[in-house]
Amino acid sequence: MIRVVLVDDQALFRAGIRMLVDSQADLGVVGEAADGAQALAVVRETRPDVVLMDIRMPVMDGLAATAELLQDAAPPRIVMLTTFDLDEAAARAIRQGASGFLLKDADPEFLLAAIRTVHAGSAVIAASATRDLFAHVTDAAPRPVPEAYALLTEREREIFALAARGLSNAEIAGREFLSEATVKTHISRILTKLALRDRVQLVVFAFDHGLA
Repeated sequence: MIRVVLVDDQALFRAGIRMLVDSQADLGVVGEAADGAQALAVVRETRPDVVLMDIRMPVMDGLAATAELLQDAAPPRIVMLTTFDLDEAAARAIRQGASGFLLKDADPEFLLAAIRTVHAGSAVIAASATRDLFAHVTDAAPRPVPEAYALLTEREREIFALAARGLSNAEIAGREFLSEATVKTHISRILTKLALRDRVQLVVFAFDHGLA
């Protein structure tokens, strides 16, 4: 079962998400918190797989809580909850290491799929939305491409470009006529060579260095 913690200052919102998540055989809510400070304690006590983290909360906001949790050993995947799609705070959280963002009014099935997606680590949530977000907030000139990028093989660069567009392993496999297992191996090597935590950070890397 995928263990989930909900962090939001609106009790009614949490109750609705809990009912939705707990209705699934493979998902379960193991804790809730009403602010970032509570979130630190609850997450460290329950050790969830995925945290749904509101950005704007009293006491400690979601950005500060996310930054602290990502310093822990083996932190959970953290998905930021926001009310509008071009939220610079969401972009900052993703740069810190969050695994993506969700709109609070997302369809229930999309939210459930997002939890499963980040837990599997095989794709970026709402690839087009993530790209739009960084296209909106990235107004500085691209930084020089790190030397580590030169370590990628030609095939790895092709797969990097597709992953940076948010394609899943299955979609990349179909385009490149490879097995999903082979794509997964390539992605793992790319992340290792570029010292990136996950595929979301790969998208950030691509935008920061003009490779998207």
